[in-house]
Amino acid sequence: MEENKNNSYVGLVDYKFLEENILCSIRLGKPLTGKSGALTPLIKKLLEASLEGEIAHHLSSDSTENNRRNGKSSKTLRTSSGSFDLLTPRDRTGSFDPQIVKKRQTSLHPELESKILSMFSSGMSYKSIAVHVEEIYDHKVSAAEISSITDSLLPIINEWRNRPLQSVYPIVFMDGIFFKVKEDGRCVSKCMYTLLGIDQEGKKEVLGFYLSESEWTNFWLGVLNELKERGVEDILIACVDGLKSFPSAINSVFPNAQVQVCVVHQIRNSLKYVASKDVKRFLTDLKQIYQASSKEVAEHYLLELEEKWGGKYPMVTKSRQNNWEHLSGYFKYSDSVRRLIYTTNPIESLHRQIRKFTKTKGAFTSINALYKLVYCAIKKIEDKWTMPLRNWALTISQIDIFFSGRLKETLR
Repeated sequence: MEENKNNSYVGLVDYKFLEENILCSIRLGKPLTGKSGALTPLIKKLLEASLEGEIAHHLSSDSTENNRRNGKSSKTLRTSSGSFDLLTPRDRTGSFDPQIVKKRQTSLHPELESKILSMFSSGMSYKSIAVHVEEIYDHKVSAAEISSITDSLLPIINEWRNRPLQSVYPIVFMDGIFFKVKEDGRCVSKCMYTLLGIDQEGKKEVLGFYLSESEWTNFWLGVLNELKERGVEDILIACVDGLKSFPSAINSVFPNAQVQVCVVHQIRNSLKYVASKDVKRFLTDLKQIYQASSKEVAEHYLLELEEKWGGKYPMVTKSRQNNWEHLSGYFKYSDSVRRLIYTTNPIESLHRQIRKFTKTKGAFTSINALYKLVYCAIKKIEDKWTMPLRNWALTISQIDIFFSGRLKETLR
């Protein structure tokens, strides 16, 4: 009976008129969907006719005496074919509860929010998203609305950042990337430290990201202890930049981890204190050290560097001697392992890819805004990490020899 009543109102739609208008719009090159879409009037008519059928059925079955129609209310409804003003009939008692388009429902397009999230995760700015939504769906959406939609990511991010991790990571890279964030009406620089793990199958995994205004040991102790709480029992090789707080913090939490300081970072830092006229020759001498065939040969070149440049640049040569233990660890491995761990290139590559997603942001409006976009960028990047690192079978075999018994038996 309900279906018949609804159909009687749907039958009031002048399909011939709508068909002629749709065909005319197509001939004129207008789109079927989106802003000014040819199908929009048809959807509007069908919905309003169905609502008329619903209220007619409601009034006929309502036991309330004297309940009757009480005009219509208008609201803007978003659909995949465009937005329009929908007229919804009302009754005097307010007991009418429409089903095809419910009260306070403003969208027949449930995937609109997911599309906004998808555009946001692709690095589109709020302004670009708003323009795109209005162009495709004929609906104006404010930056505040978009921010509210993307806030649905925050609990997901929190869960991801606290997820359980594997018990052993043969290699973990640690490095930082700087962003501008607005605080108290001014832009400040924030360093986000990222941890990139290589698991026993040779696949990359972002273990987490952490904000810090400093590089103090306490900060890293907190980060590394959090890794332990999430299930990490052992790290074999930790590849880091030249920060002083890294090695001591790592070895206090993972005492058996070998710390490898990034050679490239060390070279860059050294060249800051060398006069421009000497840079080329000094760099040639440095390369002899780090490209040496063994640690013994490298130490020979290190002594030559000190004899040649120690008098002119004592601070540079002294720094290299002080950090030699953590700089020279890679010499004991084969070329396949050396190339992987002597720099933090893998994590710097990750940061370059993150920059592609965040380049539209001069400064983030808040820490949460930064977290949301960095998380989306990481998930997009990780989607491409489907294969193990090149020559991983050889690499893990070498690592297993030097760290005997520390890899999980199931994967050895």
